[in-house]
Amino acid sequence: MVKQNEIRPPLIVYSFDELLELEIPKRQYLLSPWLQSQGLCMIYSTRGYGKTWIALEIAYTVASGGQFLSWEAENPAGVLYIDGEMALIELQERALKIDMRESKELKAPLKFLTRDAQEGNFPNLSTIEGQEQIESLINDEIKLVVLDNHSTLFRSGKEDESDSWLPIQNWLLSLRSLGKSVLLIHHAGKSGKQRGTSRREDVLDTVITMKRPTGYKAQDGACIEVYFEKNRALYGDDVKPFEARLESNTNDDGIKTLSWTCKSLEDSTFDTVCALANEGLGNSEIAQELEIHKSTVSRYVKRGKEEGTI
Repeated sequence: MVKQNEIRPPLIVYSFDELLELEIPKRQYLLSPWLQSQGLCMIYSTRGYGKTWIALEIAYTVASGGQFLSWEAENPAGVLYIDGEMALIELQERALKIDMRESKELKAPLKFLTRDAQEGNFPNLSTIEGQEQIESLINDEIKLVVLDNHSTLFRSGKEDESDSWLPIQNWLLSLRSLGKSVLLIHHAGKSGKQRGTSRREDVLDTVITMKRPTGYKAQDGACIEVYFEKNRALYGDDVKPFEARLESNTNDDGIKTLSWTCKSLEDSTFDTVCALANEGLGNSEIAQELEIHKSTVSRYVKRGKEEGTI
């Protein structure tokens, strides 16, 4: 930010021909196919749906390389994870579970800034002072900044006022101009949409929302449906919704580990239809239970019988 009495640098303007002749490095993927270098992204959902789990897994995958769900990190990059809510012991426990499952050597820095670890006040990222504190932690190695979550990190202004978002938006854009990507974790409101002003989505490249499957029961565990609500330059199979499930397993040493599975929403619905049909429910009952069209149920039941699933 330019201070009072400080000389502003001249604005840079390109002609059309100059723009065409610019040699601009192509954007790389930190996590293909949706999280690009200099990308501004958001994941949101209702409380308790596993946003932080997903965010931690993404941060670990970006720093170590490899795959998470259907997304892949081919070129590991440094990550700064900023958590404004979770107890430090819980953050450690989740990190340990990820490390036990993957046991991979990090190929790039993965650093954490948490509220519990601070002796003084935690930065308010709605303010210039707070933003400058964070910028002091972002060196050349850090390519992704994860902000978990909006309501605990940006503590000034009102969520439903678009003008309160402008200082935050300007900061995110400044991080992008420095070559950084930002993943913002946010809550959904009672309507199921992201909480607060819709203006928040204007500058974002990608917006992902997570929902519970229709007919979800608590005993189903951590099961979510992942939808791309906004996506730039993504098409076809890359943005098809899918189901992700976090499952608990016991290894040969009797130690419990966690693992993720994912499958297309179509395959998930097919499996559920077959399960309900095997329980004796008719097509109309299944359609009502899953809130889908009866013709869809009929198609899946026919397929299930042909494949021997029903």
